[in-house]
Amino acid sequence: MPFCHVQLTAQKPPSPAYPRALKTLGDHLRKRRLDLGLLQGDVAEELDVNKMTVCNWETNRTSPQLRLIPRIITFLGYSPYHTQSESLGKRIRIRRRVLGISQTKLAVLLGIDPSTLRRWASGNGKLSEAHRSNLLDWLSGSDAARD
Repeated sequence: MPFCHVQLTAQKPPSPAYPRALKTLGDHLRKRRLDLGLLQGDVAEELDVNKMTVCNWETNRTSPQLRLIPRIITFLGYSPYHTQSESLGKRIRIRRRVLGISQTKLAVLLGIDPSTLRRWASGNGKLSEAHRSNLLDWLSGSDAARD
């Protein structure tokens, strides 16, 4: 109205494609892509994968291969995995995923049998004090030579 000099302002609502909650790696990937104003093809090129692969990750149809997780984390600029309150087994699985290494490779790095590592990762099996120390060092990232 001509006599009313009030101007209303508000933030533009987020795109309907913007994830409401960050529950999966695909949600984190989509949020980062939209925040940067990139297309799926741009992200695919940066990660050296197919455009449909990025689409499938973002829609949670498929999960990234283990070897691609470190690239995705680099693209995100942070790790979407939180380990502070997790069990030892879950912390092992998450750290392995973040580094993109197989269970067999980790077992070799730790100098143990892969079946022993599988038991630890599933929450079973006892750890000797020496193994516990090596494992906790690896989990904390303080033993960079082992990664």
